[in-house]
Amino acid sequence: MSDLIDALRAALPDTAVLTDPDLLSGHQRDEADLCAAGIPAVVVRPRTTAEVVATIGVAARYGVPVVPQGARTGLAGAANAVDGAVVLSTVAMNKIIEVDPVNRIAVAQPGVVNAALAAEVARHDLRYPPDPGSWESSTIGGNVATNAGGMCCVKYGVTSEYVIGLEVVLASGEVLRTGRRTAKGVAGYDLTRLFVGSEGTLGVITEVTVALRPAAEASLTLVAVFDSTAAAGTAVAGIASGGLSPSLLELLDRTHLQAIEAYRPMGLRTDAAALLLASVDTGAAAASDLERIAEVCTSAGAAEVYAATDATEAAALLQARRLAHPAMERFAVDAFPDGSGGLIIDDVAVPRTALARMLDGIEAVAAEHAIPIGVVGHAGDGNLHPNIVVDRTDPDSLARGRAAFDAIMRIGLDLGGTCTGEHGVGLLKREWLATEIGPVGMRVHRAVKQALDPAGLLNPGKLL
Repeated sequence: MSDLIDALRAALPDTAVLTDPDLLSGHQRDEADLCAAGIPAVVVRPRTTAEVVATIGVAARYGVPVVPQGARTGLAGAANAVDGAVVLSTVAMNKIIEVDPVNRIAVAQPGVVNAALAAEVARHDLRYPPDPGSWESSTIGGNVATNAGGMCCVKYGVTSEYVIGLEVVLASGEVLRTGRRTAKGVAGYDLTRLFVGSEGTLGVITEVTVALRPAAEASLTLVAVFDSTAAAGTAVAGIASGGLSPSLLELLDRTHLQAIEAYRPMGLRTDAAALLLASVDTGAAAASDLERIAEVCTSAGAAEVYAATDATEAAALLQARRLAHPAMERFAVDAFPDGSGGLIIDDVAVPRTALARMLDGIEAVAAEHAIPIGVVGHAGDGNLHPNIVVDRTDPDSLARGRAAFDAIMRIGLDLGGTCTGEHGVGLLKREWLATEIGPVGMRVHRAVKQALDPAGLLNPGKLL
């Protein structure tokens, strides 16, 4: 390892090669709880594509794995280090290279924070819609690597629908440019989409070209309170079948409402079984559209529906939704006297028509395995995040939690869904990916991996 580190220092600026033990420990994992992680030999923070090429070359020479990392906000273990690896952190590659308002594109390095890109393009009256819950800290490179989603996906779609070009350093050290800058383009295989969601297993993303949209019109927001999560699911199906296009349609169950209120009090209805948060950004038609959504919610059994009185209240409700993950982390810790609580965070997506059955299924799983499960999610596109609360120190609690996780996965697939809507596969769902795509799908995946990374050094053990 000393030879490896010496070679990296010879090839890179001194400030790019980091070996402090505390820093190595801090780069072991992303935010996925209860996933295995090793201790890297070194962390490299390149600033240029040429420095990434040099890093890949040195690692290949010594046969050492390379684990790409962004801000490590992922929830599937995709950025977890393996023992003795080179962690290649892209956070220092944080330049917005270009914003082109005429062609409605932006070009950014992978370390640019999502919110920073959104703010920059907003100065040109444009918008980059993908907005994962961690948008104020997660990076564009990580968003692309995991094909991240977010709260506005119900109307605007996930990351892959905006990435039109990439620069990628391959395992061979070659630099590949994919995609285009034009509004249209169908030349050759869609290699851009191949790398989006590949979780660092096929190459290291060093530049991203994204399509932009016009700035959204002013939005209106409402909250609907339900006595059951299934009734909230019925309302979601009714909103979709009614031809409405909310820009946001989020669900919080009682566990999450209580956790958020304890974490940051803001007057949420903690006695409700479920809360739907809906927004529309349809300009002059917004008031009418919001009223129609309110009518659907009432017909589905909402106990109460009320609209945000102004933009400040609407923003507070949206912030409450963004607090769901840290609030549940605190809830899990506080659930046990010795602070040993942890979360197994699921990410299952089903057709909208199956949402109510999925919610009923999760409730039944929680009862069967005698374990707390809170549900939050992007209800408008059928993407739910069951949060399974476990005691890290109790083998029985961990076993019941993992059994509940598998049961929820099984229900989701049986309902025509997928094992991950936006968090990715990482370490957490490798077996469920194999179940979902089958042996032929796995063979194709492995063939692609073998073609691009024959030595298996890029993010080994992830996804496959």
